[in-house]
Amino acid sequence: MAADPVKIYIALPAMNELENMEHFIQSCKTQTYQSFKLVICVNQPDDWWEMGNKLNICRNNTLSIEFLKKIKDFPVEIIDRSSRGKGWTGKDFGVGWARKTVMDSINKEANEHDIIISLDADTRFNPDYFSSILENFQKHPNAVALSVPYYHELTGDEEKDRAILRYEIYMRYYAINLWRIGSPYSFTAIGSAMALPVKSYRAIGGMTPHKSGEDFYFLQKLRKYGPVLTWNKEKVYPEARYSDRVFFGTGPAMIKGRDGDWSSYPIYPFELFDEIKATYDIFPVLFEHDAFTPMDDFIEEKFANQNIWQPLRENFKTREQFVKASHHKIDGLRILQFLKWRNSNGIYSDEENLARWFEKFHPQNLKQLNFDFSKFAFLANSIDEWNSVRNVLVAIEEEYQKKM
Repeated sequence: MAADPVKIYIALPAMNELENMEHFIQSCKTQTYQSFKLVICVNQPDDWWEMGNKLNICRNNTLSIEFLKKIKDFPVEIIDRSSRGKGWTGKDFGVGWARKTVMDSINKEANEHDIIISLDADTRFNPDYFSSILENFQKHPNAVALSVPYYHELTGDEEKDRAILRYEIYMRYYAINLWRIGSPYSFTAIGSAMALPVKSYRAIGGMTPHKSGEDFYFLQKLRKYGPVLTWNKEKVYPEARYSDRVFFGTGPAMIKGRDGDWSSYPIYPFELFDEIKATYDIFPVLFEHDAFTPMDDFIEEKFANQNIWQPLRENFKTREQFVKASHHKIDGLRILQFLKWRNSNGIYSDEENLARWFEKFHPQNLKQLNFDFSKFAFLANSIDEWNSVRNVLVAIEEEYQKKM
């Protein structure tokens, strides 16, 4: 008996997205793979109906639901968490809860071999996007998730373009260095650039909601379960826009950057990533006995002076299991915390750190730039020059992605 064809479920949280909805639906209509269903959670806190400065969002959501109800071209399930009396109450609200609500609903009806694609309404994608993801998972049946390659298209607004390019340079530099040191967490977590088989969602017990960063924690949880793909022949193109609906991520980063504050998104000295790599290299030794690692002071502070290695030795009886458990302990969150902790007294500027990294690891790529990179300055260089740096990083990142 032939297996049922794979069905794709589009998981879409939406708030104040009416202006993007028509284009998003049109992109779905033009997909070459048509066995899909859109599940969308239109959401907001319920008390916004009583707040004058939020009424425009409430009305926008109402119009979005009316628009969605008229779609007849493909199946659409609307989860209404925005109409009066149906919105979020208490502390449980935000895009993390909306994304979880959508995925939980999909999980109730989908087959385990079906696929969930997480998107946002302002994200653009080409007609072969759905089929490319299906093909990718069929080619890699052991993969538990896909972190989709992304690319923010420029807007023509110089202030906005500077902000998104600076943030994207930070993200790509960060991910490339994790690949360079062989970290299991070398991927970029973007809510509109994720996909996974339903069986993976069930295996990890679903999504744990967070008001911000739910995509980061979700992919980290998936990575601890199994391999996460990072290459796909089709990209997604998220919109670069200011947003304060979450506490961190692209929108808040752009707002802080617009005001000149990039302290939360530094270009870390490459030596700090080397310290993480040196710690990784000592994991097999730690299976036998305690040993010095460059991360010791951080680990001691973060884990309240506990010996984190001894319990792992007791619970994991082979070196391979111990090393894997050590990577779970020093996970993507701990890596980020360590970098921030270790970088508190940085002696180089962001530009200097980027230049030193290029000179040491990718001097040949500097030839692709159309200006003297030794004089590069985030505040002084043109958008075209910023974009050429971004595109060089994209090319370097793609080489790593294709090897995974």
